[in-house]
Amino acid sequence: MLKGFTAPRSPLGIAALVPSPPWHFAGDVLAVEFWNDPDVSVQILPPGVELDEKCRGHSVAVFTDYQFTAQNDEHLDPARYQCRGFSVLLDAMWNGTRIAWCPYCYVDNDAALMRGWIQGYPRKFGTVHQTRTFAAASQASAPLVHDGRFSACMSAHGRLLVQASVTLREKAERLIGLLDRRIVGRRYFPRLCAGMHDKPAVDELVRCISDHLLITNAWIGEAELEFPEAYGEELDMLGPLKVGRGYRFSFSYSVTDVEVLADLTA
Repeated sequence: MLKGFTAPRSPLGIAALVPSPPWHFAGDVLAVEFWNDPDVSVQILPPGVELDEKCRGHSVAVFTDYQFTAQNDEHLDPARYQCRGFSVLLDAMWNGTRIAWCPYCYVDNDAALMRGWIQGYPRKFGTVHQTRTFAAASQASAPLVHDGRFSACMSAHGRLLVQASVTLREKAERLIGLLDRRIVGRRYFPRLCAGMHDKPAVDELVRCISDHLLITNAWIGEAELEFPEAYGEELDMLGPLKVGRGYRFSFSYSVTDVEVLADLTA
């Protein structure tokens, strides 16, 4: 009997691209809040999701550098389970509830790509980099201090799509207004059968559930952000009209579940 949480299913199940949950994550984040054109961003919302009228166009650009494990010490296989990613989160509403809608997401790892599709993140392959800090003090290790400087960028298929920089100003006890909304994505798997290309096998709005979320070493500062125009992409349409605060912090959390908000195939 074939085993495995995802394809490829195999006799032992260890060939599966992603192991069974629960999944655990830990890493560093560089994030920048910004405002885009609400007349444009409203066009990327799925049925039932609306812009948050109290903060129309408010979004967050999130760069992550993290590692993953499930139940079998997968973090000891860093080539397979370390990942860098980039996401856009747009302030929105679902049935009167504040949410963060994820229209675009990029990762540099096939396991992370598959996990994202399972969770409802619209992930694509990208190359993501951000400035790192290390325990050993050095000019090459960006310090978490006042006036410390960090930057990040993301490209895909040889084209630069995002670049950001943050200058730290103060340490924060809490990240008020950032990542305080449940992320909502769309699980969408189309059919290849003739005559059914517009009738997906799965089309669900889902709310991502994160357990045991821990945020530490949080800093707030001034930021710059740019979404260059690139052939074959539409990310630049959500580019910033105004840039707000920048953030740098470390995180950990676990994932075992998603909440299905709506079945859009019905």
